[in-house]
Amino acid sequence: MAEIIYTDENGKLAFGDHHLKEKTKVEDFPFGGDLLKVKTYEDITRFEKNGLFVYESVPGTTVTEFTETADSMEFTVSGKGSVSITLGLADDTLYEVKEDGKETGAVKTGLGGKLSLSLDLSDNRKAFVSVKKA
Repeated sequence: MAEIIYTDENGKLAFGDHHLKEKTKVEDFPFGGDLLKVKTYEDITRFEKNGLFVYESVPGTTVTEFTETADSMEFTVSGKGSVSITLGLADDTLYEVKEDGKETGAVKTGLGGKLSLSLDLSDNRKAFVSVKKA
């Protein structure tokens, strides 16, 4: 079985596996002084840092090259077909969202700090997503 959370050769995080038929999870994965948790399979991928929500996709996805700062989040994502992704960001904040370098618009988070986006990942397409504080 492939790892469902690991650090790649560039020191960036990778998590999730949208090919899995059975739910699989890893808890307390150490990374940069934080403890990470991932639950993944073909129907959903959920990622948490220090017990706080960071990322969820329905159906499941595979995320690589994941980086996060106080003002941004970037990652490459692959999956099957139409995918809904929810990100845990700062409350009541405006973010600029880009998909493969193209602006998709600005989105404001509410009090829960959640930002939702949809991607078409048909035909084994991967998308590079960049979300930055406006």
